Amino acid sequence: MNDAMGQDASWYPSDPLTCAHWADALVVVHSAVVLFVVLGELVILLGAWRRWRWTGNRWFRGSHLLVIAIVALVAGFQRLCPLTVWENELRRRAGQATEATSFVGRWLRDYLYVDVDLRLLAASYVAFGLLVFASLLIAPVRWRKRRTEPAETHPD
Repeated sequence: MNDAMGQDASWYPSDPLTCAHWADALVVVHSAVVLFVVLGELVILLGAWRRWRWTGNRWFRGSHLLVIAIVALVAGFQRLCPLTVWENELRRRAGQATEATSFVGRWLRDYLYVDVDLRLLAASYVAFGLLVFASLLIAPVRWRKRRTEPAETHPD
């Protein structure tokens, strides 16, 4: 049996309640990813302005760049986010309603009462990805660790 993406679906839980719980857990993970991308970029830009050194941390910036690059690529190919597809499949298996919109599109409609066309949303993901790339120039990443000077030794 295959899921909505045509992949082997034998690993999905068979219990509808378990599927519903996993779908809810995916919403939490998806929300955390969105918050990381959006708030992360705000912190990076604020850190450049305030000269916060920690916002140039290579692990923070590298993971931030990787996540938005994946989002922009998926949007550029006009595909739904794999997390959205996965959540929808779990909800379908749980007997719950699913939607053909993206997670962020659904969030905008449900919480901000704004209907957004998927193409406009995809363009905004790509534009945000370009902003993240531009922030590499605005607030450079510290790719190398700073060398620490050896402590001076004083003879007694």
